[in-house]
Amino acid sequence: MIAILKYNAGNTTSVKNAVERLGFTCLVTDDLEIIQKADKVIFPGVGEASTAMAYLKERKLDILIKSLQQPVLGICLGLQLLCKHSEEGDTTCIGVFEVEVKRFPNVIIVPHMGWNVMVLKDNKLLKGISENDDVYFVHSYYAEVSDDTTAICNYGVPFSAVMQKNNFYATQFHPEKSAGVGERILKNFLNL
Repeated sequence: MIAILKYNAGNTTSVKNAVERLGFTCLVTDDLEIIQKADKVIFPGVGEASTAMAYLKERKLDILIKSLQQPVLGICLGLQLLCKHSEEGDTTCIGVFEVEVKRFPNVIIVPHMGWNVMVLKDNKLLKGISENDDVYFVHSYYAEVSDDTTAICNYGVPFSAVMQKNNFYATQFHPEKSAGVGERILKNFLNL
């Protein structure tokens, strides 16, 4: 069973529909026991960092998430909350990835919204994806490029489009809104 984290900041319905279209059973939940026992966990996100972290901390989900041993996929805000700190609301985040999340510079149009391509490194999540494939982004904040970055996108500044550390995978873009390419990425994760 796939657990999709409920924390009042997610794009849970779209993610749930995408997972079910791929033939997997999933449940949207904030129940710690169910999440801990799930085969895989998806941490989706649309929302604001400090409000989302407050909800996670109130329910001790921040501690649980960091301790998970099964494959975890953060999406958009989910990626950002897996980092150590976000400029959005001066928020201390979960800290799986030791990077800062910053606001795009004011010299470019924010949010970064639309289709864009990535420079890829070899990664199980990106199997079958080429550098000409584009994915759908909508975000005003970005994770800096680090050793955990497995795909880079550029929007005025280079940023982490995909990250991976141990069992934690994360995409800044929305695979559930990225047509066939996004479906392939979700399938890669679900088949890990």
